[in-house]
Amino acid sequence: MGGARLRRFDELRARIRRAYASGRSSDPSAGHAAASDSHPAATPEPGPLAVPPPGAEEPKDLHPSTSSRDDADVPHALRIAAAWSWRLIVIGLVAWALVRVIGTIRIVIIPLAISLLLSALLASLVGVLLRARLPRSLATAVVLVAGVAAVVGTLTLVVNEFIQGVPHLSRDATRGIRQIQEWLKTGPLHLSDNQLNSYIEQGERWIDENTQSLTSGAVSTAATVAELLTGTLLVLFATFFFLRDGEKIWRFLVRLLPVAARWRVDDAGRASWSTLVAYVRATVLVAFIDAVGIGIFLVIFDIPFAFPLAALVFLGAFIPIVGATLSGAVAVLVALVDSGWVTALIILGVVIGVQQVEGNILQPLIMGRAVAIHPLAVIVGITAGVVLAGIVGALVSVPLIAVLNTAVRRLAHRRAPEVPPDAVVIAAKSP
Repeated sequence: MGGARLRRFDELRARIRRAYASGRSSDPSAGHAAASDSHPAATPEPGPLAVPPPGAEEPKDLHPSTSSRDDADVPHALRIAAAWSWRLIVIGLVAWALVRVIGTIRIVIIPLAISLLLSALLASLVGVLLRARLPRSLATAVVLVAGVAAVVGTLTLVVNEFIQGVPHLSRDATRGIRQIQEWLKTGPLHLSDNQLNSYIEQGERWIDENTQSLTSGAVSTAATVAELLTGTLLVLFATFFFLRDGEKIWRFLVRLLPVAARWRVDDAGRASWSTLVAYVRATVLVAFIDAVGIGIFLVIFDIPFAFPLAALVFLGAFIPIVGATLSGAVAVLVALVDSGWVTALIILGVVIGVQQVEGNILQPLIMGRAVAIHPLAVIVGITAGVVLAGIVGALVSVPLIAVLNTAVRRLAHRRAPEVPPDAVVIAAKSP
């Protein structure tokens, strides 16, 4: 009995203490009184419940993104615009500096870019030889020598046919110029001989006045030939080592990154390489089909330089939209000079038809959605490439856009990367 009463007394005393404590916490004046009793000389800082003096402006609530009262006084839209502005300025400065650096060392950057394209094209052939149990160095050398031999053989055939057909084309061009002169006299313009002679004299005078600039251009062409030879050697060496040690080079570059970013960058890089391989293979196949299609009609209508023009169409197809148009225009011009305007119109129809088949059937079917790029991005990329690096820039710009498109999409896609099959997982020991 005594123990039970004692426990009840303790419970009652605990309830009284809790009630007293809750009453003190709900009465803020008690806390202030206790503080004033214990520190009578101290002046308490105004808290959130302090009343501002008369006539003072009530303070505004701070936005979570602001760090001071000055930021709160600036409109939210203006703060967002300023934040975007300085970030865009920084990105623009970095891009400008990158373009300047690339322009300075373009003699190295351009051959390396061409080497990557050639490596993407020849990697499958090296894989075939590796599966045939050839050493990697030997397989790479065989593929590279075979590719160089194919290029040299094609250039030899093109040059030989061009040398053989120049006299015939020169006679046809002379006859075509005479026909144009007759048309200018008897056509709607009704130009006289004096007017034609004056225009010819103006052309000769322009050539005489610009002889010095043409000569300086020839001197710069000599320097360009030296750069071309240097770039060709660099392309051969870089392609060889990309084909032989590409996997090791990529792993070395990935190891330079922070550990948390390695798997994501490796995943994006391998996806980008797959896109580049698919793009190069599809472009080569489409270019071959274009060259064969147009070349057949050139042979049927007995147009001179049929093989060189087909080779030009093949090379032009590597520059989407623009390259096919220019190479087709050259074929139409040769047909006009050699066989007249009727044959030229037929060749023009063939070129347009082949381009329509290429753009609407071949590219979507062969390349697929993985490397599909909007035409506006293609045009802008080609224009920027021509401005920065000429014809080579136009050649490299579109695959570069395709690779960057895949890399950015892969990095932006929030998913856990696939664990490599040879990865070793080490469990952390519990303390």
